[in-house]
Amino acid sequence: MLSQVYCSGSQPFRQRLLPWVQSTALSRSHRVQPSAIRHVRSWSNIPFITVPLSRTHGKSFAHRSELKHAKRIVVKLGSAVVTRGDECGLALGRLASIVEQVSVLQNQGREMMLVTSGAVAFGKQRLRHEILLSQSVRQALHSGQNQLKEMAIPVLEARACAAAGQSGLMALYEAMFTQYSICAAQILVTNLDFHDEQKRRNLNGTLHELLRMNIVPIVNTNDAVVPPAEPNSDLQGVNVISVKDNDSLAARLAVEMKTDLLIVLSDVEGLFDSPPGSDDAKLIDIFYPGDQQSVTFGTKSRVGMGGMEAKVKAALWALQGGTSVVIANGTHPKVSGHVITDIVEGKKVGTFFSEVKPAGPTVEQQGEMARSGGRMLATLEPEQRAEIIHHLADLLTDQRDEILLANKKDLEEAEGRLAAPLLKRLSLSTSKLNSLAIGLRQIAASSQDSVGRVLRRTRIAKNLELEQVAVPIGVLLVIFESRPDCLPQVAALAIASGNGLLLKGGKEATHSNRILHLLAQEALSIHGVKEAIQLVNTREEVEDLCRLDKMIDLIIPRGSSQLVRDIQKAAKGIPVMGHSEGICHMYVDSEASVDKVTRLVRDSKCEYPAACNALETLLIHRDLLRTPLFDQIIDMLRVEQVKIHAGPKFASYLTFSPSEVKSLRTEYGDLELCIEVVDSVQEAIDHIHKYGSSHTDVIVTENEKTAEFFLQHVDSACVFWNASTRFSDGYRFGLGAEVGISTSRIHARGPVGLEGLLTTKWLLRGQDHVVSDFSEHGSLKYLHENLPVPQRNTN
Repeated sequence: MLSQVYCSGSQPFRQRLLPWVQSTALSRSHRVQPSAIRHVRSWSNIPFITVPLSRTHGKSFAHRSELKHAKRIVVKLGSAVVTRGDECGLALGRLASIVEQVSVLQNQGREMMLVTSGAVAFGKQRLRHEILLSQSVRQALHSGQNQLKEMAIPVLEARACAAAGQSGLMALYEAMFTQYSICAAQILVTNLDFHDEQKRRNLNGTLHELLRMNIVPIVNTNDAVVPPAEPNSDLQGVNVISVKDNDSLAARLAVEMKTDLLIVLSDVEGLFDSPPGSDDAKLIDIFYPGDQQSVTFGTKSRVGMGGMEAKVKAALWALQGGTSVVIANGTHPKVSGHVITDIVEGKKVGTFFSEVKPAGPTVEQQGEMARSGGRMLATLEPEQRAEIIHHLADLLTDQRDEILLANKKDLEEAEGRLAAPLLKRLSLSTSKLNSLAIGLRQIAASSQDSVGRVLRRTRIAKNLELEQVAVPIGVLLVIFESRPDCLPQVAALAIASGNGLLLKGGKEATHSNRILHLLAQEALSIHGVKEAIQLVNTREEVEDLCRLDKMIDLIIPRGSSQLVRDIQKAAKGIPVMGHSEGICHMYVDSEASVDKVTRLVRDSKCEYPAACNALETLLIHRDLLRTPLFDQIIDMLRVEQVKIHAGPKFASYLTFSPSEVKSLRTEYGDLELCIEVVDSVQEAIDHIHKYGSSHTDVIVTENEKTAEFFLQHVDSACVFWNASTRFSDGYRFGLGAEVGISTSRIHARGPVGLEGLLTTKWLLRGQDHVVSDFSEHGSLKYLHENLPVPQRNTN
């Protein structure tokens, strides 16, 4: 075993070890407990967190979400990650990114170790350069590039390459870690260092001492002295040292050092059930011991000798030793810059090895069940889908006591943890269940003419007819917070539209959601489509669900504006239907009715201030200031205990104004309201376009011409005249229910009911028609005649 310490940075070594000296009095174990972080001290310009540790190593993590507690981590860099595509030299950009991530985790108080390949590739680059110069310095300097490439280069022996590359590789790591004021130590090992008991104890002691001094050990096999590798044909006859040794080295090192997490980075996304690139290959999210029989291993990567099978064997060996393992892609330019930190944060990256199998299906399996169940649901007759919804409505009233009992458990557990508005959303009651049942029956009635409805018919030519028909979107993912009543509404809309459905509810409504989902599946089972609706109960993070672009066709968030923004940000390749903010305006015109204004403002603001369609900004025409109408509005708001925020223009008219608004683009979600003054209806429209969220906006006036101008010029999903903003709701619109309110400008806008969950497909029926028959000299001509659309009997 060879070891050497590199203390990077400009600080004296004694000063650099100060954080370690100050923290040695703290007891150590191997897990970071977030609640136990005491304080952050500055080490150079990067925060260093001291963490009292208390857990004894022994059992691997059961779930990805627990990986954030990992204290001691080994990162194994495969040859494909470290080397360039031409296998001569290092991928400097990737290495810099990896060093940055390791440094960030190290300065969080974790203990990081690297097992790295790359010495052979780096040495190969150096030796090729030396050989070219030695052949003819003058020729190399003065010849053209083509001549230089044609010069004969002998086969390079791998061990010689390793000997030439080790020092340069470590110097490169030293320079990179310098940027983060971190010490690095090189340790070269062979198999004997693990087989010989004395050497193994020496290695263990060295590594523990380095970790104790907050130094990152960089470990590699001593490729200069290991036995020669077998020839590798896809390296143009150049032998390389087998990375199979580094896979087993990383696993051995992880178990020997009682490591919490081993991250193996390679050039594929993780472990697939068949060779990556094959048509049916699927990435395995979680791999369990004993699953090897379900995997077909392909060929190895472009460099190295081990391949994925060697990585899996090493991973299972480490898992058996109590170390969690993740195999992930370290070469993809879009993810390599944060792959290590993403894994430690518990995000769904690569393949996670776990010894604990979940009791139910994985979310991927649920997605497949929702897909197949949804397709079966879409083939049912409209009357059968309506029958399912009617049965669900009956169950909501028949099983009322069981539902309310489950909801009571949720409320008791949420008491003291949730704010009053959220508790109100969480609460179910007999009247709520009755209203839900009425809404579901409305959906059942409207479902009679939905899936399969012919929207357009065209005769293209004789005996060639085209139809456009309504069809389901596919699989919907609906994510909702604190609102169990959302589940049966969305379920009914999915059934009516023939869509498969994945539901992800908030944990605060666990008991309520569970029984409501069971009732939905009971209703579905009367026609054998029970699996069309799935409730995700696993520990899947919302961000991970948003990445399932091959299983989910549309995401619909139901919750806070922050939830919607997070989902819109996280969704990759999946459209999101919804709105991130509900900044609703009401403009009180100079010709507004005194009797109407206070009623409309009170209902819009005070009836349910937490709703997305509640009033947030009241725009008042300048002529109404200091009038009885204005005084009545202010008195009513004071009685309702609404806190007023003055807009800049409104504040300028007042000697003693309320608190001036911090932003005119604010959704309060509470008994708070912004008041601003405008000079005209056009200024009100301009204000709405600048500060609104295109949700719902209202004008109060008795002047029909002014009202119509407002209705036509405000570019929002819902625009009302002399009506409360609270009417912006699927149930109140007669849609039966809604999956949400959309402010997007394509597909569906406003309250989204059954129609918003449908798309179309084209059906063409011909008789041996070919396009060449319609050419200039062909025998047929296009007719493009519009045909009547058949009306379906909805009785």
